Amino acid sequence: MNIKTITRRLPFIIAIISPIVVTHYYINLFMPSGQGAVPVLIEFEQDAAFRQIANSLSEKGLIKDKTAFILLARLRGSTRSAQAGEYEFSASMSPARILEKLEKGLVVRHLVTIPEGYNIRDIADLLEKRGLCKKEKFLAKASDKAFLIPLGIDAPTVEGFLFPDTYNIYKGETEGAMIINMVSRFREALTDDLKKRAVAAGLSINDLLTLASVVEKETGQASERPRIARVFLNRLKKGMMLQSDPTVIYGIKDFNGNLTKKDLLTKTPYNTYRRRGLPAGPIANPGLDSIKAVLYPEHGPYLYFVSQNGGTHYFSKTLSEHNRAVYQYQIAGRRNNTKKPRRHGEHGDDYSKIDKREEKSK
Repeated sequence: MNIKTITRRLPFIIAIISPIVVTHYYINLFMPSGQGAVPVLIEFEQDAAFRQIANSLSEKGLIKDKTAFILLARLRGSTRSAQAGEYEFSASMSPARILEKLEKGLVVRHLVTIPEGYNIRDIADLLEKRGLCKKEKFLAKASDKAFLIPLGIDAPTVEGFLFPDTYNIYKGETEGAMIINMVSRFREALTDDLKKRAVAAGLSINDLLTLASVVEKETGQASERPRIARVFLNRLKKGMMLQSDPTVIYGIKDFNGNLTKKDLLTKTPYNTYRRRGLPAGPIANPGLDSIKAVLYPEHGPYLYFVSQNGGTHYFSKTLSEHNRAVYQYQIAGRRNNTKKPRRHGEHGDDYSKIDKREEKSK
């Protein structure tokens, strides 16, 4: 067949081929590859080439024609705008819909709840277990002064500023973005009224969070927090040591769960059995109830408390009353071979001389 013949018949050939091509591309781009609605999770790295993305989609049976998919992406200018992250697709989705999700970055969001009282190490562990970041990278960012100063945090770490709440986090989100989100939530929770209350109480934001974190770690009973806050505020006013076990624990590297007398005697910036005043900084990230407990403490002359072993505490006004409570709820219980949780004030016998000197000096 010569050129003239081909040229003469070209419109006829195009008329026949065009519907076939159009049908092929319509089927492969705008029709689902299958009927299955079973979700398929695929994670694309930040630097993944679009051809790699197309290969992964093809291998999972989500698109039939990689070439057609790449061509559509080029026509729409999506080969560079497709965003990294973890996506959920299914065979019931058309390739065009899949491409739209990639363009808009509609990644899978993981609901992660940060419990009240978690410290930065706990949070890093939780996020790593959920596959959302590396623990070491999170902790490094949480203590990066160059990162913290622009956030308005003049402290060695972001401890105390990571507000306990439920967050939507996606795989590939940076550690810095996670921290900024949690700090922003804290800024929202700390209203202007609460800030004014802190100023009236003579508390800086860092001191407020430090004391609130100690209150948070001392009890799981929300109703007790205002009274526990009052105990610590009374002790601070009198110049007494706080003598809080959780502060000691925070200062121990790789704490094994067994708090010893040696631990209590070891000087660290957080050991409030050896350090007067507040510990060097927050020991956890307190919830709003603990923050409010410090700002609106219960009135009363209490200076001591000890666990009653049922989740609540016995509060005392004097050292002698406290020692009787320690004997009743702790020492006698141990003699009966009952395992008791350790809480503030259980070491009253060890430190009674210190407290007696403090009482005489008032």
